[in-house]
Amino acid sequence: MSLLPSLPLAFFLPLLTALLVFLVGVRRVPWLPLLGALATVLVVADIAISVALDGPQRHHLGGWEPPLGVELYADGLAALMVLLTALVGLAVTLYAGPYLRGKGHSGEHFWPLWLIQWATLNGIFLSADLFNLYVMLELLTLTATPLAAMAADRSALGAALRYLLLALLGSLAYLLGVALLYGSTGSLHLHEVGELLQADAAAAVAAALITAGLFAKAAIFPLHIWLMPAHSNAPAPASAALSALVAKAAVYLLLRLWLWVFPVLLTAPMGWLIGGLGATAVLYGALQALRQNRLKPLIAYSTIAQLGYLLLLLPLVVVPAAATYAWHGVAYQALVHGLAKAAAFLAAGNVIYCLGHDRLEGLRGLTPYLSISLFALGLAFAALMGMPPTGGFLAKWLILTGALGSGQWVWAVVLILGSLLAGAYAFRVLSVAHASPPYGWIEIYPPRRVPLVMQLTPLMLALLAVVMGISAVPVLNLLDQGAPEVLP
Repeated sequence: MSLLPSLPLAFFLPLLTALLVFLVGVRRVPWLPLLGALATVLVVADIAISVALDGPQRHHLGGWEPPLGVELYADGLAALMVLLTALVGLAVTLYAGPYLRGKGHSGEHFWPLWLIQWATLNGIFLSADLFNLYVMLELLTLTATPLAAMAADRSALGAALRYLLLALLGSLAYLLGVALLYGSTGSLHLHEVGELLQADAAAAVAAALITAGLFAKAAIFPLHIWLMPAHSNAPAPASAALSALVAKAAVYLLLRLWLWVFPVLLTAPMGWLIGGLGATAVLYGALQALRQNRLKPLIAYSTIAQLGYLLLLLPLVVVPAAATYAWHGVAYQALVHGLAKAAAFLAAGNVIYCLGHDRLEGLRGLTPYLSISLFALGLAFAALMGMPPTGGFLAKWLILTGALGSGQWVWAVVLILGSLLAGAYAFRVLSVAHASPPYGWIEIYPPRRVPLVMQLTPLMLALLAVVMGISAVPVLNLLDQGAPEVLP
C-alpha cells in the first residue's frame, strides 16, 4: 500500500508545476518544468507498483465517496496508461527545452499548456466519474488546440480551429449521452452505471452518442479529418503528445466505457460494426501515409491507421476463445504505439530542425548528420510495423492469435495488410534518407546542428518500444489487475 496519495498527486503535481511556471516565469526558473516532470514520473511509478502489488487503487477526493464525491481509480490498464504518459511526458519535456530555444522561443506559452495537458491526461486515465471525465475531455481540447496552433501560420491556425470545432461537437455528444445514463441509472460512477444499466433504448442512444463523440475526439474514421493537419502543423513536441497521448486518451475512454459501462450492449454485431470502422481506419490511414511526400503528414496518417487496431478489441472480446488474447494484445499495442509514435514525431522534428523542411525527396544524404535520429525513426517504424523483437510484434501476435483462434480471420487479414503497408511507407522514408545526396547539396544547403538531447530523446522512446517486445511479463501481469468482467 502506498504511503503517498499518489492518485491525486498524479493530477495535481503537473497542474501545480504549470501554475508555478506561469507565475514565476520559465526564464527565471528554466529547470522548473523538468523538476515537475521528474516528480510526476516518481508518483506514477508508485501508482504502478501499488497496483501490481495490492490490486486496483481508489481515492475519494475530499473524503467524499460516490455518489456525492469523485473517485479516482487505478487498475492495471489505467496504471500503464499514466506510466506511458509519464515516459512520453518526460521525453517531451527534455526535448522541448532545447527545441524551443533553437527556434528562438522562451516557451512561456508552451510550458503551462503542456503541463496542464499532462495533468488532464492523468485525470482522464484515473477518473471513475462520467461527468468528471467530461470536464477532463474539455480541458484536453482547450490545451491541445493552442498547442496545435503554436506555429501561428495560416495552415496551423486553420487545422487547430477544425480540431476545436469537431472536438466541441464530440464533447456535446458525450455530455448528452452521460445525461441519458444518469437519467436511467441515477449514478455517474463508471462501475455503478455498468451494474445498473439495462439494455433498453435509452442505453442504446447514450452509447451511440458517447461513441460518436469519442470518435470525433480520437480522429477515428470517418471522423478523422482534423488529425493530419493538426498533428503535422504543430511543433514537434506538441505533435508527439497529440499523437501518442491525446488522440489515444479518447480511444482509451471509448474502450473502457464499452467494457465497463456498456457490456450489456456489446453484442457480436455491435463489435463487428466498431471493429469494421477500425479495420477501415487501418487500411485507409496506411494507404494515405504511403501517398504523402512529407514526413510529418506521413506519420500523422500512420496514427489514424494505428489507432484503428485498438478498435479490434470489441469484436474479439465477445468471443471467449479470443477475449484474453485481444485484451492483452490491444492494450500492448496502445502502449507500444505511444512510445513509437512519440519517437517518430520527435525524430521528424529533428529533421525539420536540421533541414528546415520535411520533404521526402529532400532527405537524401541526411544520415551522416542525423544518424541517431534516423536510427530512432527506423526503430519506431519497426515497432509500428510489428517486426520482431519489438513490442509491436508481440501486440499484433496476440491479436492475431485471438482472431485465428476464434475463427475471425478477417481481422487477421487486416493486421497483415496493415503491417505490410506500414513496411512500405517506412521503407520509402528510410531508403530516401540513406540515399546519396545530389552533388554539391551540402555546400548549398548546409544542415543545422541538432542538440544531442533532442536526438537522444526519440532514441530512448524507440528503444523502450523494442524492450517491450523482449520483457512483457510484468506488463501483462499488471493488465490483469482489475481486468474487465467480460473476460473469461
